[in-house]
Amino acid sequence: MRIAVARETDPVEDRVAATPDTVKKMKGLGAEVAVEPGAGVKSGIPDAEFVAAGASVVDSAVDGADVVLKVRRPTSSELARYKRGALVIAVMDPYGQDAALKAMADAGVTAFAMELIPRITRAQAMDVLSSQANLAGYRAVIDGASEYGRALPMMMTAAGTVPAARVFVMGAGVAGLQAIATARRLGAIVTATDVRPASKEQVESL
Repeated sequence: MRIAVARETDPVEDRVAATPDTVKKMKGLGAEVAVEPGAGVKSGIPDAEFVAAGASVVDSAVDGADVVLKVRRPTSSELARYKRGALVIAVMDPYGQDAALKAMADAGVTAFAMELIPRITRAQAMDVLSSQANLAGYRAVIDGASEYGRALPMMMTAAGTVPAARVFVMGAGVAGLQAIATARRLGAIVTATDVRPASKEQVESL
């Protein structure tokens, strides 16, 4: 089986669909792995690391591949290079994207939307929503602190005291809980709200 790791074409997308560690796992299962040049550069993974993990780095990585791994749904121009019957695994963002879905159907590929995998215990390792929401909550606080323009923790000096910033988090899902934890680590006074009563204990535990 030939597995291809495609380079993302969206200019704002810095992620890559595989790492040297996952390449080693796929190689261990007997698959041939090919990576498009520069696929991991924006994620800090040079081509040499993929090669060291056993992958080949070639421009023709997706040509004839049985499985294509991507972060985002492939465009029509990308689909033109995929063989009919290929499995395409990515975050598909399918709702309201009739033209894009038709393009995949016309290309004859079998698409797996990672974000639609049931969020059950045995599928946790494939839960792209929780992993990315966790990072989003962290990033929200870091970006917010940058825009705030003042220190988040209380600062006591001989010149006086700067009170701690107050952070209000709306929504205590995966992203919200990480935002709460990050803001507290930075020294802010944090309060949160959520429409679900069940989230109360999770918020209080942080």
